[in-house]
Amino acid sequence: MKIALMDSGIGLLAATAAVRRLRPDADLVLSLDPDGMPWGRRTLEDLTQRAVAVADAAVEHRPDALIIGCNTATVHALHTLRARLEPRIPVIGTVPAIKPAAAGGGPVAIWATPATTGSPYQKGLIKDFADGVTVTEVPCFGLAEAVEHADETAIEAAVAAAAALTPEDVTTVVLGCTHYELVADRIRAAVQRPGFPPLVLHGSAEAVAAQALRRLGEQSAPGAEPNGTLTVLLSGREGNLPEAALVYEEGRLLQAISPAR
Repeated sequence: MKIALMDSGIGLLAATAAVRRLRPDADLVLSLDPDGMPWGRRTLEDLTQRAVAVADAAVEHRPDALIIGCNTATVHALHTLRARLEPRIPVIGTVPAIKPAAAGGGPVAIWATPATTGSPYQKGLIKDFADGVTVTEVPCFGLAEAVEHADETAIEAAVAAAAALTPEDVTTVVLGCTHYELVADRIRAAVQRPGFPPLVLHGSAEAVAAQALRRLGEQSAPGAEPNGTLTVLLSGREGNLPEAALVYEEGRLLQAISPAR
């Protein structure tokens, strides 16, 4: 089994690590776009073109499924990629985990990029899945970029700024950008209030990995032989994981995988 994941940068690490943990025997293809990142500042047409190019690079390696490991790309390019690749290759998008977060009753905060915060897309998800629950949308200025470059000072400042915008009674935080899952512990520490129950964080990585297996008719097998390989594509060129990826536990997990031959 071969599963490809795509993103402009290292936001796909969380979902990739989740796939690796569920199926250590699966071959992985990571398709990033260092030449075109960040995608969030691009026009819809431009972003879609970049996403198609990155997906096409992954498809050349004949994966059985493709995961879009990016919320922004899912919003803008999922339909295009599905029309282009399915049913031959299932395409799995990444959606903020608002539904399971709201099931806990709230109050809920959704941490997301400024472009996503307040967007019709996110408003629609809140309306569909969190009606009757108190939800605060929190724009996280610069956090994705800081995580992408593993800039510790910038990460600390961005997390602190977003925490200051988060109401004190929030019990649950939705991580509405895949990059944020890489610094989940720091987000938890910044938002957790003394005397309140433990904060609940909802990312998307585990659900996306499980959905990919379901689309393939496969079961999780965490005890399988860890003989899956790793291929990294950088704007279509074979290469290595970006150095910043190795700062994070998820990146170090992937670094230990044998490269494909």
